[in-house]
Amino acid sequence: MAKALSKTLGYAFVDSGAMYRGVTLYCRQHDLITDGKPNEFAIAAHLDKISLSFQFNPERGASDLFLNGINVESLIRTPEVAGDVSKIAALPFVRKKLVDEQRKMGENGGIVMDGRDIGSVVFPQAELKLFVTAAPDIRAQRRLLELQQNGIETTFDEVLQNLTERDYLDSNREDSPLIQMPDAVIIDTSNLNREEQVTMALELVQSRLK
Repeated sequence: MAKALSKTLGYAFVDSGAMYRGVTLYCRQHDLITDGKPNEFAIAAHLDKISLSFQFNPERGASDLFLNGINVESLIRTPEVAGDVSKIAALPFVRKKLVDEQRKMGENGGIVMDGRDIGSVVFPQAELKLFVTAAPDIRAQRRLLELQQNGIETTFDEVLQNLTERDYLDSNREDSPLIQMPDAVIIDTSNLNREEQVTMALELVQSRLK
């Protein structure tokens, strides 16, 4: 929905979750996660070696994440990275680095940013905050379809378990937890298709821009 909204508005789109996945992939590639536990001291020492950027991919009609100059868009979407990303995202020094980068990306406005702490931490003064949700089984089915379309084999139960665990970890972390801000507009997409979601979001944007 966020990607389609940005395209309709002609705004830049930033998937902040992809950035945390990029850091997680780097940590996995450099053995900075042992038995599911991040090596915080080692990760902090490596942080300056991690460069993240987005480049538009005309074949997908969306931006791909580049980690140190390498396109890792497909690699960051694997179940293995998904299983570790909430642990990496909970590290305060990782969040500070990425929040600073995200604020630089959006300092001139004209941006749609997707993430779990955008309205609460990154841009608390955003012109419009959307808190998008859906029933867990519907979210899992949508994610499963997305993974399958990218050639990643997994099961509905595995995806649902991962989503449930990530929601819990992200909602209960001390630094920048996933919360619904009082001024955010709730959009429950359980019974909405993609076109209906974008139409609803676009109407909300237009109402704020008047």
